[in-house]
Amino acid sequence: MYNDIRLEKGLYNLSGRTFTAALEELDPSAAYAGTPLEKLDAFERQLKRFNIRIAGQDCDCVEKFFSTTETAVLFPEFVSRSIRKGFDETVLNAMCAAKTVCESSQYLGCTLTETDEYAPSDEAEPLPGSAVRESAAATVLEKFGRVISASYEAVRRQRLDVFGIMLRSIGVRLANSVVKKAVSVLAEDAEEIEVTSLTYDGLAKLYGAFEAFDMTAVIASPQSASTIAAMEQLSDTAANADGKLILPFGSELIKTSAADDDKLIGIDRDFALEFITSTDLVIETDKLIDRQLDQMTVSVTCGFRKITGDAVKVLKITG
Repeated sequence: MYNDIRLEKGLYNLSGRTFTAALEELDPSAAYAGTPLEKLDAFERQLKRFNIRIAGQDCDCVEKFFSTTETAVLFPEFVSRSIRKGFDETVLNAMCAAKTVCESSQYLGCTLTETDEYAPSDEAEPLPGSAVRESAAATVLEKFGRVISASYEAVRRQRLDVFGIMLRSIGVRLANSVVKKAVSVLAEDAEEIEVTSLTYDGLAKLYGAFEAFDMTAVIASPQSASTIAAMEQLSDTAANADGKLILPFGSELIKTSAADDDKLIGIDRDFALEFITSTDLVIETDKLIDRQLDQMTVSVTCGFRKITGDAVKVLKITG
């Protein structure tokens, strides 16, 4: 049972497993089916065990994690989850068709080359072919990270919900820096449609440029997204259940400061971009357990690769 688990630093250092995965192995969630604890994962059950409240009116302060040596072991996971929640709330997931975990700093994918048209073949004639080959160049993964300076004395009296929001905001900004790389990869060597100004007709041209694939999303800067939202043709358009603006031809409008004001990027997100990462969010756990918060670091090593060139088009605004 979760009350009998011995918490120690070594749970963070098990090869190929996260802290929560290590806890789940010791305390499987499946054992709590049909009980009041069935909606909690192994980490959340430990919070309940030590009565650490991270939200709500009676939320505890940071120092509650350091009331015992065992509860201190839970603190790095709280930090990691808070930052990861902010990281995952950004538009990154909405842009990627696939996520690949790569163990090295370089990733060699494959490319699809099609020189023949998709057309009927005469009897006894060879069928047109598609060639899948290893990429000529590897995708080099880059590290995106941040050093967080916060002494224990400065944060020990902070409510955990407020401190968690601060960490979450770091996750959002970290993800936005990663999104900039994704946007640059999408735009590189993509087919461009030029217009003098951003109008609804230009959006329709971008939509019409897609042939085999569909334009399921449009990536725009905040300025361009504002212009699009103010278009007369969108006056009767409502957001979907997730609060996302859907254009009349079914494309989701993705607003991000990573995009340039003079470019809109249309994608079929089921085919356009591969997200490659060699690590999850990495945090120095030992320092956090020992209250050495003055040099917290968080980082992620990742890169991007365009999977299907025809699934990406760019509207270039020249005026």
